[in-house]
Amino acid sequence: MSSVANLQPEPASILACTISRDVQNFDLLIDDMEIELGESWGDLGFEDAAVFLDQPDSQTLEFVVIAVDAEDEGDLARITDIIRQAKAKTIKVLIVANQIGPMALHQLLRLGADDFLPYPLPEGALHETIERIRKPAPAAVLTAHHAEPDAAHPGFKAKGDRDGVILPVHGMCGGSGASTFATNLAWELAAMPGDAPRVCLIDLDFQFGSSATYLDLPRKEAVFDFLSDPLAADSDGLLQAMVTFNDKLHVLTAPSDMLPLDIIGPEEIGRILDMARANFDFVIIDMPKTVVAWTEAVLNRAHVYFALLELDLRSAQNVLRLVRALKAESLPHEKLRYVLNRAPKFTDLSGKSRVKRMAESLDIGIELQLPDGGTQVTQANDHGLPLSETAAKNPLRKEIAKLAKSLFELNKSVETARK
Repeated sequence: MSSVANLQPEPASILACTISRDVQNFDLLIDDMEIELGESWGDLGFEDAAVFLDQPDSQTLEFVVIAVDAEDEGDLARITDIIRQAKAKTIKVLIVANQIGPMALHQLLRLGADDFLPYPLPEGALHETIERIRKPAPAAVLTAHHAEPDAAHPGFKAKGDRDGVILPVHGMCGGSGASTFATNLAWELAAMPGDAPRVCLIDLDFQFGSSATYLDLPRKEAVFDFLSDPLAADSDGLLQAMVTFNDKLHVLTAPSDMLPLDIIGPEEIGRILDMARANFDFVIIDMPKTVVAWTEAVLNRAHVYFALLELDLRSAQNVLRLVRALKAESLPHEKLRYVLNRAPKFTDLSGKSRVKRMAESLDIGIELQLPDGGTQVTQANDHGLPLSETAAKNPLRKEIAKLAKSLFELNKSVETARK
């Protein structure tokens, strides 16, 4: 008589853990972890996490999610120790924060946390973050320009003798090319022949700002120091936090660490822009895609607010949402100037018809259509150089240069009329 062995399946390896004071306070996180990992994740309290990370079993972990709220701010020392333990074992660390102060969050991020998510979790945010941290880090692009980046402090003293034009750039969807547009517009203005204007580029995307990458500039610790208390800073402090590109364009890069967008408020943003306007002829602002509490302060000070969109449904929906929100708050939505990136070619009659229908359905005017710059745009950004330095004849570069020239001439005529 034969016997049949009962084969028990081996338990799945634990690939991730949530670490919190009480995970039941983060029920949306539980749901998302189950969707992403099934049974391949566990939950630990702070004390258990410190013990588990010292054990061999922790070697299977890909990442940990540390969930904290306001009550945990008094326990930061223990949480920072957990982050150090995880990083020592090359385990990725995600921070999920619910109403934690920006300074406490910054302290956690400085220790090497790989990403930050606000709670309640935006739909799909955890999935996107996990996908991102699982990708291998891209190899650094090595060029002669990268070997010796041209970055220095601004070479002038703050006198407050200017009345600059503020031009924010806001992407209506991810990948719309807003940062590329802002960076190249700022450089084209700064590189005007003859009596070039004094231009600064301010990157207000504190989490994923890319102006430093696109211009191969260092992200200075002075940026965080300045953002920590801009109300106490003066124009000299603003200039000290900046670096220059090719001795012409002055840039306030995003901080070296990823910070919450609410680390400063409307009053602080207003103070920064007022100081910049008093010392520069043009202030180009690279805005985050998210609308935050201080977006209103930027919009109110802006002369023109560029909204970059593409010829797709997500851009149309986001424009509709933004305009509706601005009208509901009685904010100056008429300052928006819509820029269509990767616009159809002149001979593409079908594409031109789609652009017309899109503008009519949204009840907006698309005043500027930028051509697709192709792979040369990506190459220029990876090399840390403006398009004019790597692909001067690129059609996108030509359109941005024409816009810069028209803005420069318009501003010059206004100044002449004032005198």
